[in-house]
Amino acid sequence: MKKYTTILFFVLSSMTILAQNKQTKSADKLFDRYEYVKAASAYEVLVQNGNSDSYVFKQLGKSYYYMNNTSQSEKWYEQAMQTEQDADTHYRYAQLLKSNGKYADSDKQMKVFVSMKPNDPRAKEFINNPDYLSKISSIEKLFDLKKLNINSTKSDFGAIQYNEILYFTSSRNESRKIYGLNNEPFLDLYQSNYTTKDATYSEPTPVSELNSIYHEGPLTMTADGKTVYFSSESFNEKLFQKNKKKNIKSGQVNLYKATNDNGKWVNITPLPFNSKDYSVSNPSLSIDGKTLYFSSNMPGTIGGLDIWKVAVNGDGSFGNAENLGSKVNTSQDESFPFVSEEEVLYFSSKGLTGLGGYDIFSIDLNKNESASNLGKPVNSEKDDFAFTFDKKNKLGYISSNREGKDEIYSSVAVISNGQINAVVSNSVTGVPLVNARVVISDIDKKIVEKLLTNVDGAVSYSAKNDKTYLVEISKDGFVSKSFPITVSNGAEFSVDAKLDPINVVVTDTEFIFNPVYFEFDKSDITKGGAAELDKLIYIMSQNEDLVIYVKSHTDSRGNDKYNLKLSERRAIATVEYIISKGISKDKISGKGFGESEPIIDCHEDCSEDKHALNRRSEFIIRNK
Repeated sequence: MKKYTTILFFVLSSMTILAQNKQTKSADKLFDRYEYVKAASAYEVLVQNGNSDSYVFKQLGKSYYYMNNTSQSEKWYEQAMQTEQDADTHYRYAQLLKSNGKYADSDKQMKVFVSMKPNDPRAKEFINNPDYLSKISSIEKLFDLKKLNINSTKSDFGAIQYNEILYFTSSRNESRKIYGLNNEPFLDLYQSNYTTKDATYSEPTPVSELNSIYHEGPLTMTADGKTVYFSSESFNEKLFQKNKKKNIKSGQVNLYKATNDNGKWVNITPLPFNSKDYSVSNPSLSIDGKTLYFSSNMPGTIGGLDIWKVAVNGDGSFGNAENLGSKVNTSQDESFPFVSEEEVLYFSSKGLTGLGGYDIFSIDLNKNESASNLGKPVNSEKDDFAFTFDKKNKLGYISSNREGKDEIYSSVAVISNGQINAVVSNSVTGVPLVNARVVISDIDKKIVEKLLTNVDGAVSYSAKNDKTYLVEISKDGFVSKSFPITVSNGAEFSVDAKLDPINVVVTDTEFIFNPVYFEFDKSDITKGGAAELDKLIYIMSQNEDLVIYVKSHTDSRGNDKYNLKLSERRAIATVEYIISKGISKDKISGKGFGESEPIIDCHEDCSEDKHALNRRSEFIIRNK
């Protein structure tokens, strides 16, 4: 129902008559009857006969716009722009340029519009998002799209899957009455069986019980498959407005309900809030069946079409319709709502900043947040709409006219965010550490999240795919640890952070740490040595008045001269490690003492364990 849902109310309420005359009367009559294909031909005949009136150019632009031919629409709006135009014409021309991927030219037209209507909500949205294109382009890819092979040569859109059946709307029935707006048959509801094993779709068949002589679709269904809500036309209930002067009847899009009886849809009834004065369309039912979402331009609407919701009571009655407000709706059109099991609303908007035409957005209904653009490839410069998702089969669908006509795409490879889970505990006792600090940074060392562990010592973070993070974990009285993690393919990463407690012997004048030990004839800092040094570094970071004096030693093997040089290298390695962790070099110094100050005074009769105790760095931390 994408096309005529918008057209019916827009044409009736928003068309400005600029220069209708006897010459344009025939073409205008076709335009007023929404027969845009014939109207465009009639206006073009006028141009060929020398009519260069701005009104004719704009009518051609509008006709082609409603026919979804944005390149021809741009061509005629460009002709109209050769003369002075009102602000709204500059706005429409800007949107056409954007839909054709001409973002720089579109921005120029928007700047003219802003200068003419600085307080218009559309102008404010543009001013507030000057770098919108780069921001949207940088959004993480969420879905891989694939065009379905069940698309026809006509319009196909609004797909939603229940169990193993895909329902959608199509104008493929060549035996149907032709719709003058686009010279395609009227829309019907279709279904196709989906086979999970090989991801194939059967040849679509009409949902004959729901289809009428008018337009139908899309639909939504209860989880048990017993009740369906779908869009059709108000002509079904003889709800329409007559225009005697133009000799036309104007209907609206309405919502209907049907129940399943042994595989057949029966008891088709209109919903009580239908009207001949406004449209109600594109339904989406919450998982529990208690809330029906839809799009409408009913009284109370903020812009053109808005997203609304209504309670579905246990007895089958309905509550009062409620507008979803400015977090979702704008001064333009919002339509095609879909609510996931997690109560995330997906919808299409022309008013929120996008790539062009309708863009698809999402918003968590349980959080106080703004709507988010889903980015590429879900969105394009054309109309992208009717997002749905089948959690059971992990399969989503969108509709788009990015290739010139409405077609259905599946998100066959859903790329979800990864998950980083950390559990922090005392390495000695195993007790979880509550309120430990967990800082997550990106590859550029920019902090993206700061968290505190819960009573179980745990935290979780939803991480973006193909990103590298550094997870730094600390708690007073424990040695800090860090973990580099690369997230990919929606994987879940678990960090088991066992923090070492800092055990320090304290006297009146000094803090005494365990020595740092070295391997035979080496000056490298070992893993165990690093753990001891990290404790010292933590103490220093908490007290800027402390300075360290490092004394490094060797065992008794080797000559005195060699051992003195080896101990000096050990002192340098110890000092450099501490400085590398951010401690100022004026807070630490060291010296090698060779084999002159052994812990165990022995020579040839020393065991290897005794020699090892002598190969050490020890440090005294004194007040400055």
